[in-house]
Amino acid sequence: MTSVPKLFGSEVFNETVMKDRLPTATYKAFKNAVLKGELLDLPIANIIANAMKDWALEHGATHFTHWFQPMTGITAEKHESFITPTADGRVIMDFSGKELVQGEPDASSFPSGGLRATFEARGYTAWDPTSYAFIKDGCLYIPTAFCSYTGDVLDKKTPLLRSMCCVDRAARRILKLFGESTEKVITTVGPEQEYFLVDKDMYDKRRDLKFAGRTLFGAMPPKGQELEDHYFGIIKPRVKAFMKELDEKLWELGVLAKTEHNEVAPAQHELAPIFAGTNIATDHNQLTMELMQSVARKHNLVCLLHEKPFDGVNGSGKHNNWSLGTVEGENLLNPGAEPYKNHRFLLFLAAVIKAVDEYQDLLRISVASAGNDHRLGANEAPPAIVSMFLGTELTNVLKAIEAGVEYKPADEGELKLSGNVLPALKKDNTDRNRTSPFAFTGNKFEFRMVGSAASIAGPNVILNAIVAEALEEFADKLEAAADFDAAVVELVRETVIAHKRIIFNGDGYTDAWVEEAKSRGLLNLKSTPEALPYMVKEKNISLFVKHGIFTEAEVRSRLEISLENYSKAIRIEALAMLDMLFKDILPAAALYTADLTAAAKSKKELGIAGSFETELASKIATLSSLLYTDAEKLKAGLGDVVKTSAQAEADYYHDVILKDMGALREAGDELEKLMGGKYLPYPTYSELLFGVY
Repeated sequence: MTSVPKLFGSEVFNETVMKDRLPTATYKAFKNAVLKGELLDLPIANIIANAMKDWALEHGATHFTHWFQPMTGITAEKHESFITPTADGRVIMDFSGKELVQGEPDASSFPSGGLRATFEARGYTAWDPTSYAFIKDGCLYIPTAFCSYTGDVLDKKTPLLRSMCCVDRAARRILKLFGESTEKVITTVGPEQEYFLVDKDMYDKRRDLKFAGRTLFGAMPPKGQELEDHYFGIIKPRVKAFMKELDEKLWELGVLAKTEHNEVAPAQHELAPIFAGTNIATDHNQLTMELMQSVARKHNLVCLLHEKPFDGVNGSGKHNNWSLGTVEGENLLNPGAEPYKNHRFLLFLAAVIKAVDEYQDLLRISVASAGNDHRLGANEAPPAIVSMFLGTELTNVLKAIEAGVEYKPADEGELKLSGNVLPALKKDNTDRNRTSPFAFTGNKFEFRMVGSAASIAGPNVILNAIVAEALEEFADKLEAAADFDAAVVELVRETVIAHKRIIFNGDGYTDAWVEEAKSRGLLNLKSTPEALPYMVKEKNISLFVKHGIFTEAEVRSRLEISLENYSKAIRIEALAMLDMLFKDILPAAALYTADLTAAAKSKKELGIAGSFETELASKIATLSSLLYTDAEKLKAGLGDVVKTSAQAEADYYHDVILKDMGALREAGDELEKLMGGKYLPYPTYSELLFGVY
C-alpha cells in the first residue's frame, strides 16, 4: 500500500490540487466565494471546470456526475461522459463551467411531499463548492444541492448549508460583543457509524434482510451479547481485511477514518472519523455508508446499516458529535481550565441548553424513523425523551450561578492503579453517561439518538437552527445592555432557571426517569407517528421560516414524506413476513411434520415405545395453524389500511399492523426453536451472528 499521507485525498480535487492547477487569481476568487457564500462568475467557473476535467482524466475518469442527496436518505447520481463530438466525426473530452455549476436531473420521481406533481419533471442541481469533488469508480463526483423548477428544496444539503449560515451569523454577533472577530463560525461533526457484517451467502437466503434490511423472524441463539466479550474484542481476520480496505478507500477520498472496533453485539462494529465541517462530514458519512456496503461485498460480506437488524441484541446508532468553532480553529464549546470564569463558554452553553429544551420535539423528530423506533428506549440506546447530560462539574457551576454564589472547584483528581509501577492517570472532571440522548463530552455534544442508516443532515439542520435562534435572542438582549459582563452572568442565570428541567445526569434507562421526565414536563414521543405532527407546530414553522431554512410549504412537505416513508417501510416488512411464511416457513414445517409422523408410524409398527415424534409433530402443527391464522389476519389488515391522510395511515400501521406483525413473529420464533436443523428454511441467528471468522 502507498504511504497513508500520499494516499490520503489522492482522489480528491482539494485545495492542494487547486493551488497547483489553477491560476492564482482564480484560486483566490474561488476561496473568497466559498468563504463569503458568493456566486462564481462563469469565466472563473470555466477555468475551474477545465482544470477539474484535466485532473479527472489523468486519474482515469471518463464521466462526471452531479452527486446530490434527495429526500430518500441516500444519494443520487446521473453519469455523463466528457465526450463532445467534432465536425470530422471524432470526439474530444470537454467539460464547461456551466456543466460544473448547474445540472438538470429529473425531479418528478424523487420524494417531494406534494411540492411537485408527477408530470412536473424539471429539477436543478447546483454545485456546492464548499465540498470537494472526488473520483470514484472512474467518475468525477461533484457534490451538489437539488431543487425543483420552482425553487422548492428537494434535498438534504440545501437546508444544511442554510442552517450553517444561520449559526455563523448568530455566533459572530455574540463574539463581537466579547470584542472578538472571526472570518466565520462553523459547526463541526464527527459521526460514529455502527454497523453489522454478515456472510453474503447467508444473507442471500434471508428474504427479510434483502427486502427490509432487518430480520423479521429469528429465535435467539443460546448465546447473545450477555458475556460482553465482543465489545472491543479481537477483530476477526475477515472483518479486519474488510476494515483495512475500507480505510484505504475512505482515505483516498479524503475521509478522516480514525477509529474502528467491535461493538457490543456479535457481528457489530463501529467506525469513527475525525471531526470535519458539518457539510463535509455529512457528505463523508454518506460516502462511508456507500463504501461500507460495496467493500463488504468484495469480501463476501454484507454490511447491515438498519438500526435493528436483529431482535434481542443491541441495534446500531450513529453518535453525532457536534461542536461550534471558528475557521481559525478555536472551539467555542471548550470550557477551558476554569469554566466558571469563562463567560463566553457559559453563554454558548446556555444557548445550547435553551435550544434543546425549547425544541426537544424537533430533535426527536430529526431521528424519527420506523427503524430507529425499535432502538430508542430499548435499554441499548437513549430513550425517546430528550434530555441533556452536563456532568458533575458543569452542573455544579450552573447551580452556583443560579444561586448567585461563588463556585468552588474540586481538586483535580488522579487515579493510582498500581503503586509506583504504573503512572498516575489524570482524572476527568466528570464521568460519561451512555444513556443520555444529548451529552456534553468535554468540548462537544454527543447526540446519541441518531439512527445508523440515517443521513446526519437532518439532525444537524435542527441543531444549527435551534442554537442559532437562541444565540440571536441572546445577542438582541446583550447588544442593548449597559453593563455587558453583568448582563451575561444574569442571562446565563435566567436561562438556567428557565431550562434546567432538560438537564439530567442520571440513568436514562430506568422507569423512574420516565416518571420524573413527565413531572418535569418533558416530551416522551415513543413512536415516529406520535412525534412527526410536532414538525408543523407554529413555533417550529416560525423557526424555519424566520431563518430562511424552509418555507412553510417545505416544512409540510417533509412531514408528508416522513409519514409516507414510515408507512411504506412497515408495509414492506409486513409483506416480506408473509412472503417468508408462505414460501419458506410453512412448507418447511409441513415437511418436518410429515417426516415426524412417518417416523412415529414406523416405530409403532415395529413395536417401539416412547415415540417423541408424535408430540413434537403435534406442537409444530399447532404453531403452524396459529401462524396461518395470524398471517391471514395480517393480510386482512393490510387490505384495510386507513388512507384518509398520511397521518392516519402511519397511525394505522403503527397501531394495527405492527401489533399483528409482532404476534406473527412470536409464533414463528417458537416454531423455529422446534425445527430440525436440516429443515430450517433460512440461516438462523446462530449462523448470522457468529458466522464470520
